[in-house]
Amino acid sequence: MAKIATVITDMFEDSEYTDPAKAFKDAGHEVVTIEKEAGKTVEGKQGQAKVTVDKGIGEVSASDYDALFIPGGFSPDQLRADERFVSFAKEFMDAKKPVLAICHGPQLLITAKALEGRKATGYTSIAQDMKYAGVNFEDSEVVVCQDQLVTSRNPDDIPAFNRESLRVLEGK
Repeated sequence: MAKIATVITDMFEDSEYTDPAKAFKDAGHEVVTIEKEAGKTVEGKQGQAKVTVDKGIGEVSASDYDALFIPGGFSPDQLRADERFVSFAKEFMDAKKPVLAICHGPQLLITAKALEGRKATGYTSIAQDMKYAGVNFEDSEVVVCQDQLVTSRNPDDIPAFNRESLRVLEGK
């Protein structure tokens, strides 16, 4: 089973973390949350979910994980301001490990300059940013690129996101 690094901070979209994390755990995968500081509690923007962070970004290496999960909301935009998270995400893309990003999650990958020439989707408001980053943008509930990158647009797409993420994780 996969060990999944999950980069998250305050104002994540609650269901875009809780639903996939539950699906991953139910399938036997390990979900490890990563923020600036281990032990910190981060809260979803809807106020429905609180997550105690497992590891600080300074304690982890991409080589310790099989996949990267980036929930949406305002969390990815905040994380991409910290070069450590940008580099961490880029390492997964460069190593062709599974990267699972929903809603605003691709913002972190845009900043990592890791999406050029890739097929992907994301929340409506970042579609143009993705196109500027060289993404072949598709307005679909889920897009899988090279059996590595799984992206979805919003909470309505979670069932498709979970299905394709689990399929990609099984192959690794």
